[in-house]
Amino acid sequence: MENVEYLLALHSVNGLGPVRLKILLQYFQDPKLAWNANYKEIINLGIPKNVAELLIETRKKLIPEKYIESIKKSGISWITLFDENYPKLLKEIYDPPVILFYKGEILESDKKAIAVVGTRKMTSYGKLVTEKLTKELIGFGVTIVSGLARGVDTEAHKCAISANGRTLAVLGGGLNHVFPPENIELAKKISSGFGAIISEFPPDHPSLPGNFPARNRIISGLSRGVLVTEAAEDSGSLITARLALEQGRDVFAVPGPITSDLSKGPSSLIKAGARLVTSASEILEELGWEVSQMSKMSQISQMSTLTDNEKRILESLENESKHIDDLCRELNLSASQVSASLIKMEITSLIKNLGGGNFLKIC
Repeated sequence: MENVEYLLALHSVNGLGPVRLKILLQYFQDPKLAWNANYKEIINLGIPKNVAELLIETRKKLIPEKYIESIKKSGISWITLFDENYPKLLKEIYDPPVILFYKGEILESDKKAIAVVGTRKMTSYGKLVTEKLTKELIGFGVTIVSGLARGVDTEAHKCAISANGRTLAVLGGGLNHVFPPENIELAKKISSGFGAIISEFPPDHPSLPGNFPARNRIISGLSRGVLVTEAAEDSGSLITARLALEQGRDVFAVPGPITSDLSKGPSSLIKAGARLVTSASEILEELGWEVSQMSKMSQISQMSTLTDNEKRILESLENESKHIDDLCRELNLSASQVSASLIKMEITSLIKNLGGGNFLKIC
C-alpha cells in the first residue's frame, strides 16, 4: 500500500479500530486522503464525533513521516491487511487487525499453530500438563500461540523455547510496553529467534484491561485450534475459546482434578462440546494433521528435557517393568525423588503405571 506512513498515523488515533479504519480506507482509497479529510467528510461516514475530533487534533501534533521513523528506530516491523504475507488464518476472521506490529519473524510455517491458554494462577498440575502438551505439539512441528500473561501463557512460551520450537506471543498493549514486566526478557528471547511478539496496538499504547478481549481474538485467529489446559470458570482464556468457536476454530480442553476450581473451566468447555484431550496426537488427529511422521521428533523433544534422575529411571525400565521400591534400591534414590520423577514421566507419556507400584517404560 502507498502512503503507509499515513495508515500508521490513522491507526494511532484512539477509537479508530479495525471496522472504522476500514470504512475510511474503503471510501478514500488512499490513507493520505483519509488523514487529511475534513471533519464533515469523516462524520458523514458514520465515524463518531468524538473520534473525528480526536483525529483532527492528532493531525496537529503528529507528523506521519516522523512517526513511521520512530517505529523503525524501536526495532518494530509491521504488516498490513493489504499485504500478501498477512497471516491467512487471521485474515479469515470477522474483524482482522488492519495493522500487526511485531518483533521477530512471522513465518509461513506458523499457519500450523495451536493456541495454548489458561489461568494466571497455575497449579503444579497445570504446569505439568501445559509442559507435556506444549512440548508434544512442538515435537509435531506446531507453532505455539499465547498471550505472554502470567501462568499458563508464560509456561507455554517457555516450553516452546526450551523444546527449540516456535512461539507467537500476542500482547494486550504496544510492543514498547511489554506486560507483565517480569516477562520482558522472555519477550526478547521469543523475538530473537524463536518466533515473534505481536500487537495490533500502536507501539506506545499502554496495556489496559479493556485491550485483552481484542488481543484474545488475535490469539485464536492466528491458530487452527485453542487448547485450554487449566482455568477457572471466569477465566479470560474461556473468552479466547468462545472467540475460537465464533471463528470456526476447534477448541480442546484438558480434564483436571474434580476437587480443583481450576478444572471447572476446561470441564465446562468439554460439556459444551470441546474435545477432551490428554495428548497432542489427539489434537492433530482431530485437525486431520499427519501424526506418525513426527512422532519420533516428539519423543526426542521430551527426552532432551529429562533430569539426570529421570534418565536413570528410564534406563532401569528399559527391558522390564519394576516396582518403585526396586527403583529406589537400585538407583540409591529416596522414595520421594523416584515418586516425583515417575509422576512427571507418566504425565508426559514416557512410562505407564501398571498398578501396585509397578511401572513400565512405553516411549
